[in-house]
Amino acid sequence: MSTATPDTKQTTPFTTGHPRLSIGQLAIDQLTFEEAVLEIGRLVDSRQGGYVFTANVDHVVLAEDNAQFREAYSRAAISVVDGMPIVWASKALDVALPERIAGSDLILPLMKLGAERKWRVYLLGAGPGVAEKVARIVGEKFGVEVVGWDSPMVRTDAGDAQNDPIVASIREKDPHLLFVALGSPKQEVWISQVSKKLGPTVAIGVGAGFDFIAGTAKRAPQWIAKAGFEWLYRLANEPKRLWRRYILNDSRFATILARELWKRTGGKPE
Repeated sequence: MSTATPDTKQTTPFTTGHPRLSIGQLAIDQLTFEEAVLEIGRLVDSRQGGYVFTANVDHVVLAEDNAQFREAYSRAAISVVDGMPIVWASKALDVALPERIAGSDLILPLMKLGAERKWRVYLLGAGPGVAEKVARIVGEKFGVEVVGWDSPMVRTDAGDAQNDPIVASIREKDPHLLFVALGSPKQEVWISQVSKKLGPTVAIGVGAGFDFIAGTAKRAPQWIAKAGFEWLYRLANEPKRLWRRYILNDSRFATILARELWKRTGGKPE
């Protein structure tokens, strides 16, 4: 297959047409899970590129101080909610979000849709061998065409010297959809840095999604996730890595939510 070049023609910016909840520095589309899959499919089929993020409490907090992360989110074509506390909080705000839509939960439905629509898919991230294993699993299960995978060492401050060879490998395969599993905030910032160079390819950040499918990481049972305590399950399993994020950083979410409620009742943020 010949290397595709980015499409430079002018196109109308993509929008889901659904209301968006503004919370802190982020905006999140009001979508059900089924609607999110359909809208991502519409974005992919439009062949105008762009990217999809899944916002959780950690992201809302990160966006307060991390300008690169905040700017990356501001350019997302679709942003869905990946956190029950945000779903709950939205009921008290002006745009109620119907349900949680985790990035890792989107992978298999999008693989199924990709098989039906003859998409080419590329997998980037996770540890050595993980993406390759996921490619084999989804290929056997859905028959989707996974045209490539890679697990590069990625830094968000490395610039074109790092990014251009990675992007060139992706562009050579001309995928419709690129799944990126680098973890936050790295995956969001990196996707925003290379998005324009990816041409019509749509990127979506999926965090630990590859590891869950490959079985290299254990995910919380569904009843825990639905109850809104997947974060607690992950903290119990990886306390050294996650305690600062969940105990210290994410405690700021309450302050951000209070500020949003104050703004909506006629007050002004301090």
